[in-house]
Amino acid sequence: MIRPMSGDLVVRPMRRAELDVLVDWAAAEGWNPGLSDAEIFWATDPEGFVAAEVDGELVGGGSIVSYEGRFGFMGFFIVAPAHRGQGLGRRLWIHRRDALLARLDPGASIGMDGVLEMERFYARGGFAPAGVDVRHEGVGAPASVSSAIVDAGDVPHDALVAYDAAHFPAPRAGFLESWIAQPGARALASVDDGELRGFGVARPCRLGFKIGPLFAADVGVAEELLLGLGDHAPGKPLFLDTPDANPAAVDLARRHGMREVFTCARMYLGARPGLPDREIFGVTTFELG
Repeated sequence: MIRPMSGDLVVRPMRRAELDVLVDWAAAEGWNPGLSDAEIFWATDPEGFVAAEVDGELVGGGSIVSYEGRFGFMGFFIVAPAHRGQGLGRRLWIHRRDALLARLDPGASIGMDGVLEMERFYARGGFAPAGVDVRHEGVGAPASVSSAIVDAGDVPHDALVAYDAAHFPAPRAGFLESWIAQPGARALASVDDGELRGFGVARPCRLGFKIGPLFAADVGVAEELLLGLGDHAPGKPLFLDTPDANPAAVDLARRHGMREVFTCARMYLGARPGLPDREIFGVTTFELG
């Protein structure tokens, strides 16, 4: 349903091809999207994207993804450069917040990763800060890992979904199935005496590979997974988004020669999800949580 807003801005459901346009805009901004991001993001929630247009021209858009109504995420927010500075982004952001709230169960929270300079604006919109997520960049290298590190595809899917759900605010079985099987990616898990103790994914991007998620029972498991994922990209740029809520994650990245290149403010509208922060060494994406 088309919903006109004040002035000449119209916000409406996004068309699939328009998400490809936004991904290209994001690449031009240096966001370095994954090669399969658009396809997987859309499949996760086809109703979770809105487009903004002026006089029939696409000028911006963003995600309003709902995970079974239990948790929402506002990511992938962009306005075309020629249309910035006119207040369109502010109006689009408010529309997205309200539209996502309407898609969620009563009391469900919304998460987002926002640029630091916009943190006050997001706070006025009801979001409370919950630390920062720091992007680290390094270089992949050949590595040998223990026999406990296996292909995540060899782990029973139900077990992987359950482990992921313990480290993310809501179940996301469909997303996870596509995420670990995307072309060119490596997905690894740590299994000790039949117990799943961590998993991670390195996905190919316009530049190098991004690791996310990286969940692990302790820093030793996280390090083995990081080495195994880096082995998939020898000599290529490797990125890891570490939450400062887990100091061991930041330290792990630094010990492996990764440097800080970008920081986002993690914020929530509603209650902050109760997650095992010390087992989260890398968030999945800035776009979908």
